[in-house]
Amino acid sequence: MDISSIAKKLGLNNIESEELIRKATEFRRLADTQFNSSAIGIGEICKAVICMDIAANWMDEMIDRKMAIRLSGMSEKAYIRSFNSMQNAIGVKNNVDVREFAIRFGCIRIIPLVNKGIALYKERFLASLPVSRRSSTDFTRPVFTAVAFYLCAKRHKLKVDKIKLIELCGTSESEFSSVSASMNDICFDVFGISREKKVTKAVKGNRGLTEKSLDEGYSSDDEKTSPSKKRKREEEDSYEDWKATVLDSNKNNIKVQDKQVRLDVFLKQKMKLRERAKAST
Repeated sequence: MDISSIAKKLGLNNIESEELIRKATEFRRLADTQFNSSAIGIGEICKAVICMDIAANWMDEMIDRKMAIRLSGMSEKAYIRSFNSMQNAIGVKNNVDVREFAIRFGCIRIIPLVNKGIALYKERFLASLPVSRRSSTDFTRPVFTAVAFYLCAKRHKLKVDKIKLIELCGTSESEFSSVSASMNDICFDVFGISREKKVTKAVKGNRGLTEKSLDEGYSSDDEKTSPSKKRKREEEDSYEDWKATVLDSNKNNIKVQDKQVRLDVFLKQKMKLRERAKAST
């Protein structure tokens, strides 16, 4: 599948996207010479799709990222990792900064707040790590700038298209959410919008997720209720209902037995009275 065919699959018109296709073809040639795609399991179709995605980012064009991932035949996590590896290999980087986001989304006034928040987050996050790991921590990835910008805009009730922001910084929704949760917890005084801060356990969990994001671009979904716990609660409720039914049944049985005993005593007494009456006559 060539670049033009991929453009059609992504819903791009050949006439309007000729320049984009040329740029993607150029990146494809660079990738063929400078990037060993087979070493990390990237096929030719996937390589072409990623080159189209890189070209779209380079030219500030929007493509359907979900469709691109589907065409590549990879998972979202694997696609993002491959995208970043290929982008670095051919010397193309998303040089996005706070000012560019602010101009694009019309939020100029929050630029100082975003820069302050990023600096504070770096300081606090590094302070929480062992000394041996601090030098290997990388905050240059665009996802950190994008998340800080988004949270500041949200705190000040400014509208920002989250999906477009995620595509501009070349990350995934799950990684974006993980970094967002970490920034909210560590720098709640700068980014937080709810009245109460999350419990310490949640903070530690989100911090762990962000450490994975810093090291390998990995993130995790929010924790959900375990099916086994849910089933256990249902079984306990069923047991209580059964227990109540049995107790009610026992009470009714006792009442019936009590009435039967009284009736037997009455009949015996009545028969004795009849026998005495016959004997006296």
